[in-house]
Amino acid sequence: MTSLSCFKAYDIRGKQPEELNPTLAYHLGAALATVLPSAKTAMLGMDSRATSPQLLAAFAAGLAGQSVACQSLGLCGTEEVYHAAGSGACGVGIMVTASHNPIEYNGFKVAKHGGEPLDLAQEFAAWQQATLARLAEPAPESFPAVPTVSLRAAYVNHLLGLINPANIPAQKIVINAGNGAAGPTADAILARLPQLDVVRVHHEPDGTFPNGIPNPLLVENRASTANAVKAANASLGVAWDGDFDRCFFYDGQGNFISSYYIATFMAEAVLARHPGAPIVLDPRLYWATQAAVEGAGGSAHFARVGHGFIKPKMRELNSPFAGEISSHFYFREFFTCDSGMLPMLLLLELLGKRGQTLAQAVGELQRTFPAGEELNFRTPTPAKQYLAALEPQLLAMAPAHERLDGLSLTHQAAGWRANIRGSSNEPLLRLNVEARSSATLQQAEHALVAAILAAGATAEGGH
Repeated sequence: MTSLSCFKAYDIRGKQPEELNPTLAYHLGAALATVLPSAKTAMLGMDSRATSPQLLAAFAAGLAGQSVACQSLGLCGTEEVYHAAGSGACGVGIMVTASHNPIEYNGFKVAKHGGEPLDLAQEFAAWQQATLARLAEPAPESFPAVPTVSLRAAYVNHLLGLINPANIPAQKIVINAGNGAAGPTADAILARLPQLDVVRVHHEPDGTFPNGIPNPLLVENRASTANAVKAANASLGVAWDGDFDRCFFYDGQGNFISSYYIATFMAEAVLARHPGAPIVLDPRLYWATQAAVEGAGGSAHFARVGHGFIKPKMRELNSPFAGEISSHFYFREFFTCDSGMLPMLLLLELLGKRGQTLAQAVGELQRTFPAGEELNFRTPTPAKQYLAALEPQLLAMAPAHERLDGLSLTHQAAGWRANIRGSSNEPLLRLNVEARSSATLQQAEHALVAAILAAGATAEGGH
């Protein structure tokens, strides 16, 4: 065996128990300790999945067997683990989560001291090889409980220190935790913003996910937030995925707002604090964000999708912000890590300063920079292989292209651009299209979808 299927592009994720189980988690923990010998303390957290507690205990036992002192944050978000590592509370942080993946999945995300990710070419690759080398060694049949500690107060103080709460006007908002881990942490933050009247939906953590997998990008999961916003006459709605490192927004009419436009607002908010700074953009959709960045005197730069690529690019440029259309938003002032709670605070503050509703603010962007939702296709061959075979036909559709992440096509004369890429975590091909007009968007999207389907792919739901 030369590889493990649970090792994805930049984190660990796999089906239970065939791809990931407590025995493998024990070996993963022990192997990580050998790859990061300077990390003598570890802080572990977990999402609400039923398999998370045992995986946490097993991973910690593997670390402890290599003389790493472990503590548990218990149920929390990935960003709380990032905060623990970033603030220096531990030598390494490990989050047990499969985020938005189906219920049979789980996984691990890792942050080194200072919040830095594992180096993909060196440390991440070495971790897999060190794990493979340990598989023949015995593992315990049970694992001891891990001592617990809470750092939530310090985390909340850190986030609120990045805004002026007085800029957030009194209003009613809806929040939807999706029965993931977000509820208790959101309560701790919102308790410090008494001017907000909060309506809570699917708030209690429940690893059986009785209301569906906490993935707000799935169209079937949107109605609960949208309906609550309309019923409450709220100003906006916020929904999180399972480990709440991503947040999604709804306007006061219950319309789901593309995170492409939210990234543009985040760039504006950050540039107000850091004039002229370099901002890292998502190569899938960027015309609106690029215009906002350059209009504010900043400079636009690009990185491949995924935190394993974006965080190093931010550190290279000393960039204060990077945004992905999948709703991962990264902040230098949050250890160059992604947060799903800070965007809520920044957006509420930005809208308060503008004196606008979210519907008003996003309407201006949508009229100037229309973009379609991400479309997904299941392919008969591996997605990246399928894309390679389709390339000659796609390249004939546009005069310019780039390959930073997947294949991006640009047709400036016709007024559209598109990105087609294979998913890093799922066997799917993903298509994103933006244009200068709604009519052009529809025409370009129709032609590209037809080309993808003609080669044998089938249309899938959201991410």
